[in-house]
Amino acid sequence: MEFNRKHTCKSSLAIIVLIFFTSMSISCGQSEPLTQIIVETGDYERNNTPVHASLEAVNYSPQDRPFVLVETTGDMEKKVPCQVESGKTDRLWWILDGNTSENTRRTFELRSGSGETTNLPTMDYIQDEESLVLKKGDQSVLSYRYALYPAPEGVNDLYSRNAYIHPLYSPSGNVLTRIQPPDHYHHYGIWNPWTKTHFDGRAIDFWNLGKGEGTVRFNGFITRVKGPVYSGFETLQKHIDLKGDTTAINERWDVRVWNIDIKGKEVFLWDLTTTLNCATDKPVMLNEYRYGGGIGFRAVEDWKKENIRVLTSEGKNRKQADGSRARWCITWADVKGKQPSGILFMSNPANREFPEPMRVWPPDANEGRGDFFFEFCPIRHASWELKPGELYTLKYRMMVFDGEFLTTGKAEEIWNDFAHPPRVMVK
Repeated sequence: MEFNRKHTCKSSLAIIVLIFFTSMSISCGQSEPLTQIIVETGDYERNNTPVHASLEAVNYSPQDRPFVLVETTGDMEKKVPCQVESGKTDRLWWILDGNTSENTRRTFELRSGSGETTNLPTMDYIQDEESLVLKKGDQSVLSYRYALYPAPEGVNDLYSRNAYIHPLYSPSGNVLTRIQPPDHYHHYGIWNPWTKTHFDGRAIDFWNLGKGEGTVRFNGFITRVKGPVYSGFETLQKHIDLKGDTTAINERWDVRVWNIDIKGKEVFLWDLTTTLNCATDKPVMLNEYRYGGGIGFRAVEDWKKENIRVLTSEGKNRKQADGSRARWCITWADVKGKQPSGILFMSNPANREFPEPMRVWPPDANEGRGDFFFEFCPIRHASWELKPGELYTLKYRMMVFDGEFLTTGKAEEIWNDFAHPPRVMVK
């Protein structure tokens, strides 16, 4: 099974058309109702939560008539910024804004008409010849490197790579990722190759680039989107068997940055969904190993054992976390001269081996320097066979923050939004 790229131009045109028409929002009182949407919070309190509704049953044509989303809870009549995601079934996204108590229902109407704009893009991206940068307003959130980054001077060209995220920023502008550290030239910010694999009778290491067995390469964008609710991109990446001169695994990344703050504090909330499939009619075995795959994070150089804190959903600290399982993990560092910053890494219950095992470098890592590496590692305790004709998906959410913001209770609330989203019904 190959990811189809023939629809790219068509999808891009559809996105442009949809953004144009969704931006032409309308006066609440002079619009024709298309459908009613009900959101139920369930057992969890919600705070500025991304939600979506399928538009499969809605009889509308954005090419012929624009629309607006209006909240109608109680006596309310308020227009809500929204964004359409094109696909086999279009989906409408918006933010369930403010605090909403558990077991609460909020109602919305999708209406047609014309009027003043409410859906102008506030989540944006910029692109040059090397990287695509996702932005929240004027702030850069993360950069996806798609041009090949050369190996350090005097180092084997095998260490050249693309298809990774760096820099990752905090809301105050701190850079949190690092690439090509001298101790591990193959570490690239946020990335996720696989270490011990078998394909077509050969052992292939896509992680340790210096072996010359495998590598990962950018293979084109599927979509790039911006709007009032999120900015993001989908990209194709190929895991290449260098010995056999062929692609063993196709991978699709879907990365989205959401236009939200949480409990009145500025944060960067973003998702990374990775989907894998065999590139040939031969299976790929991802062998059990202590690291590789999932989502890997190499911290910036000034995150050291003296200033890093780690807390997992199971109460483990940095010394205890390696090899354990968790729903989420907080990593946080107080760097002299900078605002403290941290990341809440979240794993989805649909992921393989959930709660996922982790690889967490202990405080004495790298000859006692205490440099920091973290990853969710779905093959830590069990091998994983990828079979031809099947798709395999892993979903992660990250919240980047500044200051001493997160407690166990807050982290659990934020994870619940990701793991147990509100129920949305279209009538």
